[in-house]
Amino acid sequence: MSKTMRETMRETLTAGRSIDLTSGPVARSMWLFALPLMAGNLLQQFYNVADTLIVGRFLGAGALAAVGSSYTLMTFLTSIFLGLSMGSGALFSIYRGKGDERALKSSIAHACGLILAVTLVLNAVVYIFIDPILSFLRVPEEVWGGMREYLLIIFAGLLATSLYNFFSCLLRALGNSTVPLVFLAVSAILNIAWDLLFVAVFHWGIAGAAYATIFAQYVSGIGILLYILFRCRSLFPERKDLCFDGGILKEIAGLSSLTCLQQSVMNFGILMVQGLVNSFGATTMAAFAAAVKIDTFAYLPVQDFGNAYSTFIAQNYGAGNKERIRRGTKESFAISTAFSLVISALVFAFAAPLMQIFVSSAETAVIASGVRYLRIEGAFYFGIGCLFLLYGYYRAIKRAEMSVVLTVISLGIRVFLAYVLSATFLGETGIWMAIPIGWILADLTGLLYMRKTW
Repeated sequence: MSKTMRETMRETLTAGRSIDLTSGPVARSMWLFALPLMAGNLLQQFYNVADTLIVGRFLGAGALAAVGSSYTLMTFLTSIFLGLSMGSGALFSIYRGKGDERALKSSIAHACGLILAVTLVLNAVVYIFIDPILSFLRVPEEVWGGMREYLLIIFAGLLATSLYNFFSCLLRALGNSTVPLVFLAVSAILNIAWDLLFVAVFHWGIAGAAYATIFAQYVSGIGILLYILFRCRSLFPERKDLCFDGGILKEIAGLSSLTCLQQSVMNFGILMVQGLVNSFGATTMAAFAAAVKIDTFAYLPVQDFGNAYSTFIAQNYGAGNKERIRRGTKESFAISTAFSLVISALVFAFAAPLMQIFVSSAETAVIASGVRYLRIEGAFYFGIGCLFLLYGYYRAIKRAEMSVVLTVISLGIRVFLAYVLSATFLGETGIWMAIPIGWILADLTGLLYMRKTW
């Protein structure tokens, strides 16, 4: 690595501990890098959990259903530019492993322009087509008004979310997973405080929860942008780096678009399942909304470990460390599986108390539905843990098209079986059963194909 490149990395990572994933103990290096990711993602969930908890307690099951369905839609929309950022981040990590400063700066410039343009277009589209979107989601009449009100406000936060995700992916790709955590911590605390203030004190209703979320999103988005501007100026492209580079743009577009497609397909499938859930009425909608929040926390650590593993693979792929990749892969799958089995046992045992965190104990039907979901789907968290690792692996070795294939298998089977099984005597239970089946079939496909890359 050149002296200039070392100086760039040193400046970039001054405020947080950098982790060189191309050397040192494999498992220890990944854990050190992954722990801030886990903490950051945990805090990220407070945006939506605060809405869910406070709305469910203060505004009732109808408002909870509206916010829960909105969360699924927002996850899908966010996945578009999140996928672009993750794909770009994988490329940044590869250039970091190679020590190619010029390519790194040029790729940052091209990726930033691309993601900003996509975000602005997406923001305009969702505002224009909000009513057709609600119709597509089969939102019941009693939930329609609240969900529409919530979304009209929440959509304004897409730009902030895009800013945060891009710059956090940049810092993480270069080995700094700590700084993004700091900004998330501040915004999560503010989100909770504003939620309580706007909903419980000011009585702004569902709109108050939405305002709390977008205000917090702008704190993290603008905050990390200012950090990059003032503390990481060496990352900013120089005049020579602003020249159009068709080769780099092609690499970014190829890797980012496929990662974006993978994320979008995954969340579009979830969105279709949400539409099916909505057809069962407000009780099932509220149960699903609460149970998904529990899900998110339950498998969050393995998701973030998968992201750390992806950065590990990308840096070592760029450095040409094939044996280290093999060793890291074996250790990562063992760690993810062991953790997932423990979490599955805990969720199965404490499903009812976990539901009561989000839903009043008086809502017995909602709790019962959520418990069925958690005990069926939650028993197979090892499946989603394995899938996260496979996504990260193929993204890191520039075979993101395989991540798309796995997502299509997982979500395609899930959606197909959900609609088929729910039409039988199983009802909503059929939806819950379809989820782990999709995971496991995708895992088998990904593992068999992985052997060919070794």
